[in-house]
Amino acid sequence: MDAVLDILLRVVYFVVFLGVLVFLHELGHFFFAKLFKIEVEEFGFGFPPRMVKLFRLAETDFTLNWIPFGAFVRPKGENDPNITGGMASAAPWKRFLILVGGPLFNIVTAIILFSIVFSYTGAPVREAVQVMGVAESSPAAAAGLQEGDLIVSIQGKAIIDGEGLKRIVGANLGKDITMVYRRAGRDTTITLTPRTNPPAGQGAIGISMGTPLVPVNWFQAIPYAAYDVFYQAKMLVSMPGMLMRGEISGDQARVVGPIGMEGLLNDASKQDQAMQAANPGMAPLAQLSLMGLISAALGITNLLPLPALDGGRIIFVLPELLFRKRVPAEMENMVHLVGFAALLILMVVISGQDISYLIQGR
Repeated sequence: MDAVLDILLRVVYFVVFLGVLVFLHELGHFFFAKLFKIEVEEFGFGFPPRMVKLFRLAETDFTLNWIPFGAFVRPKGENDPNITGGMASAAPWKRFLILVGGPLFNIVTAIILFSIVFSYTGAPVREAVQVMGVAESSPAAAAGLQEGDLIVSIQGKAIIDGEGLKRIVGANLGKDITMVYRRAGRDTTITLTPRTNPPAGQGAIGISMGTPLVPVNWFQAIPYAAYDVFYQAKMLVSMPGMLMRGEISGDQARVVGPIGMEGLLNDASKQDQAMQAANPGMAPLAQLSLMGLISAALGITNLLPLPALDGGRIIFVLPELLFRKRVPAEMENMVHLVGFAALLILMVVISGQDISYLIQGR
């Protein structure tokens, strides 16, 4: 009985956790629609079918729906340009901002959350990789690397993150490479040879890595947080190419659905509990970080030019913005209908993959 209750509480907590981020996304669309005096007929929590109408505010029905993962707003005349005063009949720049509003709210939320976390932990400085540990008898140890050193470049290429370091090292296994590291403000150049068959858990050169951190207050953390969101966007866009080039594995590029995210949230909750046991009153930094990551991912992903996503809808507004030539509404609606069906199928596939990984304990 306790196990069932625990699972139920986890599910409820996750629905609320994800629901807050989805609500903020839809709030962005709602805000800009109202700003441009376009009526919003419904603001739904969850996806239809409808469970109950919660209340009505002005012309908007606020509803609770049966499918818990998600939310939506339904502006007047969303897909019909013949309805006067509706969204589809509004000026293209207004429709553009309404569509961008959702991702924008998610991105701003991510920046705020990262700023809070960085004010506790320090802000990441993505201009080097910090050595967190050096394995005995490894190439790194033989070359003189020590814990706390900053790896600045390898083979003349600047290193700003661990993935970049792994790519260059992985492309030069068994070959001499030149590395520049910084210690106490002084740069030193060394040569070492990445191993082709390192001991388990050590890696090719035998170091564990981290990102240098600088102490900041909340206000000082904002630009670092904004850059971190930009960094995530850059990694998301470049990931397919990295996967095809073999620079990252399929597991690293795996898309995570709601089931996978719930597992990540549970892990983050356990981390926070352990930290708060050692330091009572500590903010739930792991959960705030995860919320920031998911919020940034929601914002960035929704800007991708794919049908049914905000980015896919924005693509259809651009010809009108740039050339004053509108794509026929019937064609646009059909593309989004097909895209939405494909999106649902993709979610089923991703959820199946999450369940498979869960069963395998990965």
